[in-house]
Amino acid sequence: MKIALIGYGKMGKAIEAIALEQHHEIVLRIDINNAADFTAEKMAMADVAIEFTGPNSAVDNILKCLSYGIPVVSGSTGWLDQWEKVANYCAEINGTFIYSSNYSIGVNLFFEVNKFLAGLMEQYPTYDVLLKEIHHTQKKDAPSGTAITLAEQVLHALSRKTSWTNDAVTPNSNLLEIQSERIDPAPGTHHVKYTSAIDDIEIIHTAHNRTGFAGGAVTAAQFAIGKKGIYTMKEVLGLP
Repeated sequence: MKIALIGYGKMGKAIEAIALEQHHEIVLRIDINNAADFTAEKMAMADVAIEFTGPNSAVDNILKCLSYGIPVVSGSTGWLDQWEKVANYCAEINGTFIYSSNYSIGVNLFFEVNKFLAGLMEQYPTYDVLLKEIHHTQKKDAPSGTAITLAEQVLHALSRKTSWTNDAVTPNSNLLEIQSERIDPAPGTHHVKYTSAIDDIEIIHTAHNRTGFAGGAVTAAQFAIGKKGIYTMKEVLGLP
């Protein structure tokens, strides 16, 4: 597999290491220092693009990859207010796009556990719930995309919560609080905690390094080749 890396920061380098270990080839690396190389001619060398940049550049990067006819796997967060724009364009040109707020296999299993637990807790309104996420200080968005995914899953299941907020709330508010902490060198920890006067129930995912995220992105890139449409890690991993 020939890969174009759009974004060559810590995640881009981690993806490169995993890809090379698996005998794939990196044919192009794009960052702010060589943005002029992000052309149709150079991208044509690649079978697939993996895009990990930031909320201000992700949409343009994704649309550009799609316009060049290159399947694109994106892990950038903080841009989903423009999801319809990207999804509509992908459908219009019959492109290939995979998006996840987190490509770690463990996190995607954690998502399934979170949905199941939230469904159970709908029946027990004496439990309040809050989310906490911890990341390194260089992370540009707060809350994290993974925390937002977890929050939206909880909101879908719990009728007593109407929306999430990154601000502190009073106990048993109809708002779902997400607490965001930035501590180096944490690659990512996510807590979902249900609490009552009697007891607490908490699920936690802790990433030890970026390898899980990078490996999942490479797996998604392999899945994307030869397909058309929009996919998530549920399809990549064959989750129900």
